[in-house]
Amino acid sequence: MTMKLDHDDLNRLIEKISTSDIQEFLLEGEDFKLEIKRNLFDQSQFNNNFLSSNSIDKQTITNQKSINENVPIVNEPEIPPVAPPGRSDLTDITSPMVGTFYRAAAPGEDPFVEVGNNVKVGQTICILEAMKLMNEIESEFNAEIVEILVENGTPVEFGQVLMRVKQS
Repeated sequence: MTMKLDHDDLNRLIEKISTSDIQEFLLEGEDFKLEIKRNLFDQSQFNNNFLSSNSIDKQTITNQKSINENVPIVNEPEIPPVAPPGRSDLTDITSPMVGTFYRAAAPGEDPFVEVGNNVKVGQTICILEAMKLMNEIESEFNAEIVEILVENGTPVEFGQVLMRVKQS
């Protein structure tokens, strides 16, 4: 029995397979071979990745004798810790880079700031170490430190909230 598949049939077939829990699929015709293999750990994650990143060019399908579709599964990137919601009267001080957060210039020394301290524009409030370079982070405004959200020696991401202050 000969089976004819047009582009629409093939697209519907691939969509059906992508929404199922089929691990391997092989379809061979006289002039083509379609093979799909996947390792599913999270069906919803796979469906999103498969449908958004693996669109198949219709012209390529008709011209190729063999189609081999191996879809790699990609782990979600680790999400940096999210600061709890703040009060509307507070300003977030965020990390300008990826690095390690330090509250003091050296182990055993007093922290640059504590909750309740008032800081002035240009005053050092912490250090971020990035690639063995110590970067002093300075206050951009006169303010009172209300919250320090990161522990000393903790890795931080770009844009992560380090402290909350009340501008004066």
